[in-house]
Amino acid sequence: MRIFDTKVQEIKYKVLCEVSKQLWEGHDSFAAFDDIAKVVVTKEDTTRCCIYKERAVVAERIRIALGGNKQDPNVVQVIDIACDECPEAGYVVTDLCRGCLAHRCRDACKLGAIVFDENLKARIDKSKCVECGKCASVCPYRAINNFTRPCERSCKVGAIHMGENGEASIDPEKCTDCGACVYTCPFGAVVDKSYIVDAINLIKESRKEPHFEVYAILAPAVASQFTYASFGQVITAMKKIGFDGVMETALGADMVATLEAKELVEKGKLTTSCCPAFVKYVETKFPALKDMISHTPSPMAMLGKAIKEKDPTAKVIFVGPCTAKKAEFQKEDVRPYIDCVLTFEEIQAMIDSMGIDIENLEESVLDEASSFGRGFAYSGGVTAAVKQALKEIGEQEGPDSAAAKFEFNPIACDSIEKCRVTLARANKGILPNNFIEGMGCEGGCIGGAGCLTHGDRNKDAIVKHSCEAHRTTITKSVDVEKYL
Repeated sequence: MRIFDTKVQEIKYKVLCEVSKQLWEGHDSFAAFDDIAKVVVTKEDTTRCCIYKERAVVAERIRIALGGNKQDPNVVQVIDIACDECPEAGYVVTDLCRGCLAHRCRDACKLGAIVFDENLKARIDKSKCVECGKCASVCPYRAINNFTRPCERSCKVGAIHMGENGEASIDPEKCTDCGACVYTCPFGAVVDKSYIVDAINLIKESRKEPHFEVYAILAPAVASQFTYASFGQVITAMKKIGFDGVMETALGADMVATLEAKELVEKGKLTTSCCPAFVKYVETKFPALKDMISHTPSPMAMLGKAIKEKDPTAKVIFVGPCTAKKAEFQKEDVRPYIDCVLTFEEIQAMIDSMGIDIENLEESVLDEASSFGRGFAYSGGVTAAVKQALKEIGEQEGPDSAAAKFEFNPIACDSIEKCRVTLARANKGILPNNFIEGMGCEGGCIGGAGCLTHGDRNKDAIVKHSCEAHRTTITKSVDVEKYL
């Protein structure tokens, strides 16, 4: 069994793995998956009222693995039947209530929402409560707390709220598809829609006539995942499941670094465009700053574009840690270059579903990008790459060039909370920095919801992987101009 951070990830993996097996065998209707729940869930796997309910939840997981609710445009979706274990959200009276005589909580509430039981312990009548918190502020024992669901607490854009029946509900207009709620939900009730059906079908179709090439482009964060095998063995495994070629998205990052450096010199101020969650956050919460967003495509789109310019019949599948990429690839300006997006969780399941023993495979060589392109995986990496690109452009164009004279003053923010502070200052015109690197996930892409594991060691792995790149400059990595 693979090692994951949580039991939720393990069950998700089991579902994806079993679904992949069925798809490889040619089954693609939900009826063919009826028995998977029995395979995935045993009595030891459930914490719900009964194993039958757990299997009903798994049936919904299978539906989402097969593409989810087609009428729901959001990448992140809620399994209603699984979302019933959280206590009622809002202000609640805890066991710390002593049933005191003062009853300040009752006096503070002007709506009569505070009532008392036979032991004089306070209770809150939710039909009258407006969640103002005045009762909590006056309680001498701090016995009244404001409970927030884990998914709501993890969502820093306010996209999650309680639905009519008590289940979580996601506002697609606010949601940035970052997947923080997916990773945080203790019961796995929030899940990202999977495109594993599309990926497997593309690989199977490519084997027929007329044949077309299917490329996997791997996000730089891959070096921090699959800790039980080497980077080269993972590449070999991906070729074994049917990819005709595997490329580093870090090569696209090298292209992006050079173009963003040039764009920054031209505009004077810029925010990065590589993180789709950050881009959507700027567009929805700080629309006045939209013009600051780099017009350069993300590394994913940039590399996909380069591949398809060389081979218009090729299909490109991005593999990475990011659930928001599943929304990005469906945008009109990205869809021509990217045909499908998978997370590391999903590619893991696809490989294992074919019985491929990664640990005992030979190693393939994949060394296309610079160390700076690979550094896009963690917070601060884009900034370092753009700084290097400015230096290289200045060296090429001479000491009197605009790039050589440009005073680079960057700031890197990871997580929406940190991005909010920086963007708010920029919105007020009081931010001294002229370059904002924004990442929606804590730590950058290495903190993405689609990662197999999370933690401080992930950055160490990326730094090591970056140092192993033979191309020590961006210029040596790629001639960007031919991709324009």
